[in-house]
Order: sequence, then structure tokens, then C-alpha cells
Amino acid sequence: MATSEVQTVQSGADKAKVAAAVALLLAGFVGFYLLTGQAAWVRWIALLAGVVAAVVVFGVSEPGRQLVAFGRDSWREVKKVVWPARKEAMQMTAYVFAFVVVMALFLWLTDKTLEWVFYDLILGWRK
Repeated sequence: MATSEVQTVQSGADKAKVAAAVALLLAGFVGFYLLTGQAAWVRWIALLAGVVAAVVVFGVSEPGRQLVAFGRDSWREVKKVVWPARKEAMQMTAYVFAFVVVMALFLWLTDKTLEWVFYDLILGWRK
């Protein structure tokens, strides 16, 4: 049985950093709405300042570093993918469309056949 190692323990400082990041993000939004009497650029600067500060504080926390590492690992894996050639992609797309059309026709035919059997033959509702 394979076990996966999950680390959920965080230090108090990391929890405080995440809480501060959330508070800064909320402060940016609150500032944006509290400055309704100001010029639009002042409101947007307040919002952007709160968001940027929140991202910076979250980025220096352990969960932030783990998120960045996860993103880097994901990008590295995407680079390893062998993408199909254009011709192969077009062929596979055509196969999928053809299958969808065939299945739609099959389901329509099945529906109409069952409708005919139940309503016309068995129940005699249609004249």
C-alpha cells in the first residue's frame, strides 16, 4: 500500500502571514469602495496596492512558496508533453465529430422507435 506524505502543519508565523495577506486583500477592496468620492485612478491605486501587498506577503509565507514551486513543477511537466501534429489533431477532431453525429442519430432513432412502440402500438394514443 503506497502512502503519500501530506504536510499540513504550519508555523504560527506562516498562519499570521496568510491572515495578513487576506487582511491586505480585503483592505484593498474596502479602500476601493470607501473612496467612491475620489477620482477613479485613486480608487484603482488603492485596490492594486492592497492586491500587490497581499501577493507579496503571501509569497514570502511557506504556503506561498509551495504554490510557486507547484506552479514551476506544473510548467516543467507541461513542457514534457508531446503535442500531436496538426494533421493528427485534425484527424482526431474529425473522428470525435463523426462519432458525435453517429451517436446523435442513433439516440434520435432509438427515441423515435420507442415513442412509436409505446404511444402508437401499446397505448394507441395517436391516431
